Amino acid sequence: MVNGWRDAASGTTVAVVTTAARTFQDLVREGESVPVEGWDFSWFAGRATEERPPWQYARLLGEAMANADSALDLQTGGGEVVAGIPRPPAVLVATESWPPNAALAGRALAPLGGTVVLCPDDGPLPFADASFDLVTSRHPTITAWPEIARVLRSGGQYLSQQIGAGSNRELYEFLMGPQPLGDARDPDRAADRARSCGLHVAELRTASLRVQFFDIAAVIVFLRKVIWTVPDFSVQRYRDRLRDLHAVIEQQGSFTS
Repeated sequence: MVNGWRDAASGTTVAVVTTAARTFQDLVREGESVPVEGWDFSWFAGRATEERPPWQYARLLGEAMANADSALDLQTGGGEVVAGIPRPPAVLVATESWPPNAALAGRALAPLGGTVVLCPDDGPLPFADASFDLVTSRHPTITAWPEIARVLRSGGQYLSQQIGAGSNRELYEFLMGPQPLGDARDPDRAADRARSCGLHVAELRTASLRVQFFDIAAVIVFLRKVIWTVPDFSVQRYRDRLRDLHAVIEQQGSFTS
């Protein structure tokens, strides 16, 4: 069977050859076996696609880092995004709360002269006041605004790409049923909290983007990796709904969130 998928980054349409012999159980076993440390998503090529935001976070990050003397990247994951900047600042530090990711990030950032500090996502940050002129975070699970404001120097900048409210709602509600949306990830609320800590919101942009999954193994790996999507996820707990979702993907060719 041949499925067509579109690489959202390049706009290229690629033919992906799959075999009908791969059963639900085969795909579940694969989905459970894939390592999920770090933020390298290359495994998903041909199995899932995600539209990229129009503002190109990696480019903005590279430009901001090139103009900084000292920078702090919060919740860096495996350090993959920061490792791609073309010119690091003189002082480059990152934080990470999960030890396996911290180890990956340490190796990734060492060639840039960066160091990684293990600390919880919700703070406190183990740095002195006014230590950095740039603080960044690509996908913070928690944004500790008071701590960010504290460690920024006067005139410093915070750059982040927040997870939006209701992100992947179609996926988590398929598994969990209807969920209250809440305002925890509302962009206006985030802006208000930043201002309440003395920060000036220079720019705020939003985008609604599509994620497509082409097999249930990709769904399982995604949920094991992006753990806030279904916080209590395990294959055992959600096996029946995963089987139903597998049937949807088999019938429709993909599942869109």
